[in-house]
Amino acid sequence: MISYNFLCVLTLFKKEVTRFFKVGIQTVVGPAISSLLFLAVFSLALGRSVNTINGIDLPIFIAPGLIMMTMLQNSFANGASSIGQAKFQGNIVDILMAPLNNLELTIGYISGSIARGIVCGLVTFIAIYVFIPIKVYSYSALIFYTFAGCLMMGSLGTMVGIWADKWDQQQGVTNFIVLPLTFLSGTFYSISKLPVFWQKFALYNPFFYNIDGFRYAFIGKSDTSLIFGSIILIIVNIFLVYLCFLMFQKGYKLKS
Repeated sequence: MISYNFLCVLTLFKKEVTRFFKVGIQTVVGPAISSLLFLAVFSLALGRSVNTINGIDLPIFIAPGLIMMTMLQNSFANGASSIGQAKFQGNIVDILMAPLNNLELTIGYISGSIARGIVCGLVTFIAIYVFIPIKVYSYSALIFYTFAGCLMMGSLGTMVGIWADKWDQQQGVTNFIVLPLTFLSGTFYSISKLPVFWQKFALYNPFFYNIDGFRYAFIGKSDTSLIFGSIILIIVNIFLVYLCFLMFQKGYKLKS
């Protein structure tokens, strides 16, 4: 029974991975190109006036934030669009009738979102590395913050996919919550340069701890305590995964 359920979870995971790879130009290559454009625009716009941030060359400082931002946004998009599309097309019942319990559904969908985030991050890293030879300073930090970020946004995206009744609601969450929080999380700047009020505001943004820790993995410097940030991310991830599980368990907007 255990091996059979494992096979079902693996099948759901493969379905999710196959789904985003089928439109890989849009889901994988597109985000990498967007990140390169961001990097080019900020380097050209600020290169003459701002050469370094906290003693780090501007492009090298920005690059890790762009990679993490790509992973966060695409992990979220995968869960939200996958379940949303299945609901709107009416074929979510095929998944719900499969021999998968609520925990296995949670693992399958979130794992697919994590996979998309990692793939997009890897492709973006390769694209940036062609122009900027960034080096890894801490592989343990790289692995932890990659997984923590993708897990957080994969869980959130899955929850939004279950909650949303139409595409407008999903886009609303993306445009008014996900995008602002990623752009205001220190992707393009160090919060140490902000006024005190905005520094304190950034500390309430879990996206910031992901980007700050992920940037540390490349440059060896961070704006806040990595231990504190890691604890925050672990707590947030446990909370979101549990909420996601509860939504499957209750059949919230899935079973009627």
